[in-house]
Amino acid sequence: MSRLWLLKFSTAVLLSGAIALSATAMTRTPLRVIPTAQLPEQAGLDDRLWERFDGSIGDKSALISAIEYSLRYLGTPKAEVDYRHYPVPGVSRDRVLRSLRRFRDLLQKHNSSQSLAAAVRQEFTFYEAIGTDGQGTVEFTGYYEPTYTASRVRTHEYRYPLYRAPANFAQWSQPHPTRAELEGKDGLQAAQGRLRGLELVWLRDRLEAFLIQVQGSARLNLIGGGVMSVGYAGKTNHPYTSIGRELVNAGLFTLEELSLPLVIQHFQDHPQDMEVYLPRNKSFVFFRETHGAPATGSLGVPVTAERSIATDKSLMPPGGLALVYAQVPDYNPAGKIELPWVSRFVLDQDTGSAIKGPGRVDLFMGTGTGAKERAGLINSAGRLYYLLLKE
Repeated sequence: MSRLWLLKFSTAVLLSGAIALSATAMTRTPLRVIPTAQLPEQAGLDDRLWERFDGSIGDKSALISAIEYSLRYLGTPKAEVDYRHYPVPGVSRDRVLRSLRRFRDLLQKHNSSQSLAAAVRQEFTFYEAIGTDGQGTVEFTGYYEPTYTASRVRTHEYRYPLYRAPANFAQWSQPHPTRAELEGKDGLQAAQGRLRGLELVWLRDRLEAFLIQVQGSARLNLIGGGVMSVGYAGKTNHPYTSIGRELVNAGLFTLEELSLPLVIQHFQDHPQDMEVYLPRNKSFVFFRETHGAPATGSLGVPVTAERSIATDKSLMPPGGLALVYAQVPDYNPAGKIELPWVSRFVLDQDTGSAIKGPGRVDLFMGTGTGAKERAGLINSAGRLYYLLLKE
């Protein structure tokens, strides 16, 4: 299931499109050393590692597993190539490796967020992402692995397919056919063209099939019993077009009020609009069955809920240890979702064709409905720091 998320698009990219970068941000080095005195006071106080307010255990073991996945990647020939010409002086594969091993030791040694944060500030250098404005402002979004109900065979109810990649896909003439040319404006015409016989599984809702293409993978509860997992197997060469942005351009919503639940509700209330707006995203994604494998990032290792991020891998250190400071949706003691500012240690293990520049971060929120709900609400500015052992 390696490279599952290589062409993944985040929920917020579905809503608002890639964020434009200033010329200043694009021409500077993507990272700069920042004194610890300039860090937000909360930076490093990770509230999820130990027992939480609701009595649930922390995810310290999950973070350790995510570190092990990065170490696995960093030991590969691919990592050697990826770091060969890394653009930031002082950042190397060897230093990232040593940093991860030392942080793992500290994580196992300490038993509070305060003591861990103090040790990290003492032993590590913080490299700040310069952000969209050259001043450290980073735009955060969220993505998830959706779960839907599906059928292995076409029925009257389940009639919107996901497709395997054609055997001759590499020989397709360019430009590739558009989404409308492949599946028709109603999403039901592919059987009449070059995708005939390539149906992998069937969904009952066209928007669900589209959202799986946006996310790049899914877990499907089959109507006859059992679970099927599917992952990315290729895409056409058309650029992604934000459906949310198209709705905003049409005057249906403002960018400020836009959210994934709002987009879904609009198409549920106005299903005819899917024929207008979905074909505007000319890009088309193919899938393969992954036989229960976990969601996997572009580095070829599994991604971990709330501990893996996607960034522009031409700029950011792949597999590296990072610290995010952002608003991440969470449930309060009353069971309501809030948007608190949080500080989280994460691993940079994924990318996306719409995640470009030093000011974009996508946080993986996990699998299923709860992850979908929370991922769809992440759309705000924050800070991103990479942690490397002092030299």
